[in-house]
Amino acid sequence: MELRNLRAFKAVSEYLNITKAADFLGYTQPTVTTQIKILEKEIGQPLFTRVGKQTFLTPTGKMMKDHVDKILTHVEEMEKELKKLKHFQGKLVIASPEFYCTHYLSAILKAYLQLHPEINIKLISCNSIDATKMVSENEADIAVIAGRCHLSEMESTIIGSEDLVLVAASEIAKDRDITYLLEKYPFLIDNNIGPISDHLHLFDELRMEPKLLMECNSEETIKRAVVNGTGICILGSANTCEEIENGKLTMLHRFSKRLDTSIIYLEDREKETVIQTFSELVKDIWDTVREESDLRTC
Repeated sequence: MELRNLRAFKAVSEYLNITKAADFLGYTQPTVTTQIKILEKEIGQPLFTRVGKQTFLTPTGKMMKDHVDKILTHVEEMEKELKKLKHFQGKLVIASPEFYCTHYLSAILKAYLQLHPEINIKLISCNSIDATKMVSENEADIAVIAGRCHLSEMESTIIGSEDLVLVAASEIAKDRDITYLLEKYPFLIDNNIGPISDHLHLFDELRMEPKLLMECNSEETIKRAVVNGTGICILGSANTCEEIENGKLTMLHRFSKRLDTSIIYLEDREKETVIQTFSELVKDIWDTVREESDLRTC
């Protein structure tokens, strides 16, 4: 059944007059008559009956009217929502670690602006802890972070997952085993992945632990330091793919535990159009963007 025929039926059912219904719809009388006949043919029963000069709904027509009224009400609500999505304006502040900003969000924002060119966007590069804090304090609308967020006021959705790998500069890893490296070089801890205890717990898998610790709050800083031979670290496999491929880093171990990527925003703001539209787009295309990024870097 076509919507235009349903709208014609609704108008005739309310006016009970073909001419008045046609005037209301901006159609000719023959057009409305044809639309009603098409509906009656589809249903297989008459929708209207005439007694003298009066037009009445048949029992089938009355039942049909109840459903058509509901259908068209939903259609009107949908059309209003679509207009809001098409023409809404606003500002969107996104916080995320540098790696996500560079490899994922730049492509996602391009796609988002093609759909919503009137939105003003601010992208802030920071570690996951600070990104979470910014969202919690309404300094950012949304964040993409490494790991999970367990704050009760936050809506958190996992959008990706990758392996955790232990890496060192190829220069210092050559002909040396993990035990030697853990004794002689500091283990650089990325606070984005979790507290120190979580990092050390990973080493249970190796039945050993590092002797020296160095804390940082930026995975990019850690990676550059490791590439320069300062120490060893655990990072997400996606963030080390390029350096392993070009020989700057050597993967010492791939852990069984994986690193999640999450998108977060305050629960009480989830119905805001700009947050809703951006978060849905991220969830829809994150895997595609990640695959394209992997092809470019690996």
